[in-house]
Amino acid sequence: MITVDFARLEPAPGWRVLDVGCGSGRHTAAARRRLPAACVVGMDRTPTELSAARERLRLHEQLERPNGGRAGLLAGDVLDLPFPAASFDLVICCEVLEHVSDDRRAAAELARVTRPGGILVVSVPRFFPERLCWTLSRAYAETPGGHVRIYRRERLLALLRGAGFEAFSAHHAHGFHSPYWWLRCLCGIGRPEALPVRLYRHFLHRQLFSPHRGIDRLERLLDPWLGKSLVVYLRRRRTARLSTRE
Repeated sequence: MITVDFARLEPAPGWRVLDVGCGSGRHTAAARRRLPAACVVGMDRTPTELSAARERLRLHEQLERPNGGRAGLLAGDVLDLPFPAASFDLVICCEVLEHVSDDRRAAAELARVTRPGGILVVSVPRFFPERLCWTLSRAYAETPGGHVRIYRRERLLALLRGAGFEAFSAHHAHGFHSPYWWLRCLCGIGRPEALPVRLYRHFLHRQLFSPHRGIDRLERLLDPWLGKSLVVYLRRRRTARLSTRE
């Protein structure tokens, strides 16, 4: 399930890419595959996620033709990124900021490691689908390690503008996933095997691993209305004020 639309990026060969909060490595592997001769770093706090990402990258290396790029993984935290200033041409931060206690510090760190003129892609849960989940289920809202805030678009853009970025594109993604989470909330977050949830999850898995072109088109039509994620594309201002760590 890829959230980033790489076609919006117009990459140059050899981009240095950071995938912050890479999880199981979906965007790390996608950037390695889709960006020419890119050097990609996937970073996450959780050892089990890094292990899954390592396995994903291994499988991609076996199944796909190399494009001159490379990818690696390391442990790290968005609040204290272990890289020098201006290290990356592209930084991806998907479904991370809603988990972070200090999002201003996180945004400042994202800006610090992005080169002036470089690109940041951020996705967060969209306001309406997320608010409905919080309304339907207190357990969803109070899950340890879960979401600590809901972003409206302007709140997110103001946060990132304050860190030195300017947005140049945006869209919504994953229109089929909002109903899944609404079902989870209605049936009980602790009951992932409830029949409606199980049937819908089967549909999502089938579409992910055996996609049908017509169903894909339907989801793209639904994305502006039901898309679970808000995705914004930003460029770091060349005159952005540097942090003390720079």
